[in-house]
Amino acid sequence: MAPVRYTNPNTVYSRVEDEDADHEGYLSVAKEFKVISKAPDYLPTWNKAEKYEPLQFQEHIDAGTKADPALPNLFNKGTEFKTKNITPKLGTEVFGVQLSQLDSAGKDELALFVAKRGLVVFRDQDLASKGPAFQTELGRHFGPLHIHPTSGAPKDHPELHVVYRRPDVKDLFEHRNNLVGFHSDVTYELQPPGTTFLAVVEGPESGGDTLFADTVEAYNRLSPEFQKRLEGLHVLHSAVEQANFSRKNGGVVKRDPVQNIHPLVRTHPVTGEKALFINSGFSRKIVELKEEESDYLLTFLLNHINNSHDLQARAKWEANTVVVWDNRRVVHSAILDWDTSEARLAYRITPQAERPVYDLKDLNTPDENKLYKGPDYQ
Repeated sequence: MAPVRYTNPNTVYSRVEDEDADHEGYLSVAKEFKVISKAPDYLPTWNKAEKYEPLQFQEHIDAGTKADPALPNLFNKGTEFKTKNITPKLGTEVFGVQLSQLDSAGKDELALFVAKRGLVVFRDQDLASKGPAFQTELGRHFGPLHIHPTSGAPKDHPELHVVYRRPDVKDLFEHRNNLVGFHSDVTYELQPPGTTFLAVVEGPESGGDTLFADTVEAYNRLSPEFQKRLEGLHVLHSAVEQANFSRKNGGVVKRDPVQNIHPLVRTHPVTGEKALFINSGFSRKIVELKEEESDYLLTFLLNHINNSHDLQARAKWEANTVVVWDNRRVVHSAILDWDTSEARLAYRITPQAERPVYDLKDLNTPDENKLYKGPDYQ
């Protein structure tokens, strides 16, 4: 089995640090942190009574396939906007485009632009001031919104996934030399996300960046012969460790964990590009190989992605920044590099996309989410 790196302390409830509940039974962060929060409406809550059935297959038509390639509605010539590429192939910074004002055509073009650039950093946005309900309505344009099985969410808005690091966090490096953990979000689902939004509404003065790696470029750099040997291989992605981690900390599991098998190489439905679809958070085994063979190949490919700094980009957070990325072609990691007593509070909008396929002729072929029924779910 590939090394399990799912130990994210910033998304699950902790009975030690978050012991608080309101009259409706919602668990939440400690009162002392609520009082000092700069964005209390986005603080996470956990409802122990909240339960969901396994997600069902849904046909997905990507918004980017409907877009005008000239992007006239995203980058309106009548407005003052500026774009700056973060690296030649990955990432663009945008000024002068307000995401909250995009019409349907503009949102389609956003999906296309993000698919091509991997990630886009939008500055000076007003999304957070619009409130959680506005965010969810925006996200639904790109697909059904994923409700995370273990993380917190603003009260009454379960579709928003909250990442919260408390201001009194202990030494995170007591047991680890680094906490970089590249992953694509919830790849254990039958239909993992595509166009994804993240906004940091409270954070340190410096630090706390998000690092991205381009898995399209990672695939393209492999030799043609090596690429051929990856064809036809499939990887088991598991939610079991994440669910167990939440339960261990006294948290919630709103939906029983699943394990799904996806192609190791997937093809993007908008760009037609191939990408390595593995990550250290949820990818467990190449099902066609023996355990030692799988571990060896996954370790090589993960190291190739994680250590190739020349196919990576860093998004720096400023006030009112929103980062939009395509979970199908990039992996990402938070950078926990500040040791001051400053909280970091972010929320993610996570529309689901298509079931991953190697050949686009298989796009939207129905399948079922695979509930885990083995002994490892505690």
